[in-house]
Amino acid sequence: MAIELPKHLLQDPITRHMRTDYPRLRPEMTVNEALCRLRQEGVGEKIVYFYVLDGEQRLVGVLPTRRLLTADLDKRLDELMIGKVIAVPDSATVSDACEFFVLHKLLAFPVVDTVGRMIGLVDVNFFTEEMFDMAEREQADSLFEALGFHLAQVRDASPIRAFRYRFPWLLATIASGTLCALLASAFEMTLAQSLVLAFFLTLVLGLGESVSMQSMTVTIQSLRNIRPTLTWYLRALWREAGTAFLLGAGCGLTVALIVWVWRGEPLAALVIGLGILGSLVSACVIGLSIPALLHALRLDPKIAAGPISLALADICTLLFYFSLAAMLL
Repeated sequence: MAIELPKHLLQDPITRHMRTDYPRLRPEMTVNEALCRLRQEGVGEKIVYFYVLDGEQRLVGVLPTRRLLTADLDKRLDELMIGKVIAVPDSATVSDACEFFVLHKLLAFPVVDTVGRMIGLVDVNFFTEEMFDMAEREQADSLFEALGFHLAQVRDASPIRAFRYRFPWLLATIASGTLCALLASAFEMTLAQSLVLAFFLTLVLGLGESVSMQSMTVTIQSLRNIRPTLTWYLRALWREAGTAFLLGAGCGLTVALIVWVWRGEPLAALVIGLGILGSLVSACVIGLSIPALLHALRLDPKIAAGPISLALADICTLLFYFSLAAMLL
């Protein structure tokens, strides 16, 4: 499962998170002298590479651990070290450092100042331990926000207080469910003509809700990093609608074939297949539009978008499904 790092942490200066417990080796040292210094001073925590510095603490080379341990004891470090060192500038942010790890596939990078002096290092353990924990906490918050309330509001709340936060959003679900029941009762005669429509109603609603949640999640993630404009919305709508059309066509065709083979009712199969197609496309538009609209109104889309998007997706799905059935059956 991919985890997105918190945006505020990504903008931190990398110097705030770098380590300084690394050994400082000199290029004129022999392997034996270097090993003696490492025994005396220690190697720090989880050292991956050894860095070679000149008399002014400027970075002049890097020495992989294996190369140091397997070389002749009288070999000089400047003969073994790799002179071309990829270093992170001290002006970099955590986000910049992430790009270094992705692009260069190394396990650690030195941090240098403007004149090339090494002032620290950052290794992959930082991203797999400290930042992973922070990201997991933020992801848990995002999950509960999508359901309609913030985790911090209910984590240590009393039962009464938790009820006050959670119940209004459940009321939204009850209201939409009641409206869907009323819509279904309005098409009672249509359902009586073909019971197979009722058999697949849960499936159609479930597919629409899934696509709506997917589109909503993608949109909320995008809104964290960009300022939405009409051009952005139209481009995102075109992309998401195209994806939803392909998903709807694939799912609709599959379910229609199942209905046709199972029940031998081609018109019912056509209605269900087209209903799934229309449901997924409309759910996609809703999942994209509701968070964008809430953001434009300066409201938090993470809190309200989930219940509203799911409710509207269910209503639109039923309207399209039953209207199509009434026309064709």
